[in-house]
Amino acid sequence: MTAQPPLAGIKVVDYSHFLAGPYLSRCLAGMGAQVIKVERPTIGDAGRTHPYFIGDESGFFLQQNMGKKGICVDVKKPAGMAMIRKLVEDADVFVENYRPGALTRLGLGYDDLKRINPRLVYCSLSAYGHTGPKSAKAGFGLIAEAMSGAMAQLGVPGNPPPLLRIPIADMYAGIHGVAAVCAALLGRANSGKGQHIDLALYDCMVSMHDYAIQCFTLSDGEELPEQVGYDLPTSTVYGVFPAKDGHLVVAAQVDDAWKRLARLIGGEALAADQRFHSSAGRNRHREEALGLIKAWTLAQPSASACIAALEAIDVPCAPVQRIDEVLADPQIEARGMVMEQDHPTLGKIRLPNLPFRFSGHSPSPMGIAPRLGEHNAEVARSLGYSDDEIAAMAEDGVLYQQPART
Repeated sequence: MTAQPPLAGIKVVDYSHFLAGPYLSRCLAGMGAQVIKVERPTIGDAGRTHPYFIGDESGFFLQQNMGKKGICVDVKKPAGMAMIRKLVEDADVFVENYRPGALTRLGLGYDDLKRINPRLVYCSLSAYGHTGPKSAKAGFGLIAEAMSGAMAQLGVPGNPPPLLRIPIADMYAGIHGVAAVCAALLGRANSGKGQHIDLALYDCMVSMHDYAIQCFTLSDGEELPEQVGYDLPTSTVYGVFPAKDGHLVVAAQVDDAWKRLARLIGGEALAADQRFHSSAGRNRHREEALGLIKAWTLAQPSASACIAALEAIDVPCAPVQRIDEVLADPQIEARGMVMEQDHPTLGKIRLPNLPFRFSGHSPSPMGIAPRLGEHNAEVARSLGYSDDEIAAMAEDGVLYQQPART
């Protein structure tokens, strides 16, 4: 394997906070980019105050900001703004996720920074994007999930839609940002020029619809996807089923898989029943088909017994796992999806890994997320500041550093 990661030599200024932006820049760091996280005195990234906490450390912040250098600069002071502008001079990427216009008013908008560095790829993430009637509105992932039509399809008919306990909109926008940044860097190799990437959480959620929008538009508004509960009415059998000790999912919506499943749960008679031999037929007789499967799963001694029987006939299925079961899964261990870090005060900590795998590069362990202002002096020196100048900026409040870990 080669020693160089794919983004080695790429310098990223991470001026983002909380989740979508920090996740984007964490991914870039995981692929080898040098990421310098910029925070404000004396609070820093709002993610530092987000649970789960161990001591005074936020697990949320540790996860989304590993592998980065951290500086804490007061950009409202002229010397602080000068330092950020110097940082941008040779940067490749600038990431921000503030409300549109906020950084322009500060003097760090795209037009401001491209004058300093025309090769800069400037990536903005926001709730609604930088154009349109809602662009000035504040928003979080929850807002985009609700607005997008995705939430309206979740849950049991007649009940309020549930919250997804994973931040789909933020993470999806973040990973779209990774793709867009890499594409812009590739384009820059030909044009020599950077550009502004404008990503909206709302747009990203709407783009995720694989069925609902086409269903509505191609039916001239006749079909409006709504809450369906525990299965998909248009893809029988594809859903969640109860067992005596838990739940499992079964994906037997394909004709051949259904026939194998039918033979298992109802013998040759059910396997030969022509009513269920096509997707349209299974959908028409959905309740009967689902009832037969539920009766079978509940008659088995356990969810694992159901899964063993289904896997034996090559019907796709899986247990609905809790997080403790996920962490104990040998597949997750084999893929290295939970990483271990040596934290200077917490000892060994375990956090989710990134899913990227490259045949030509074996990633090295990522560094612990920085304390607030931890790398002020190191980064300032790399920009040409003397130790005396750095000390003066700290004395003047331009630079702030949280006390060292003890």
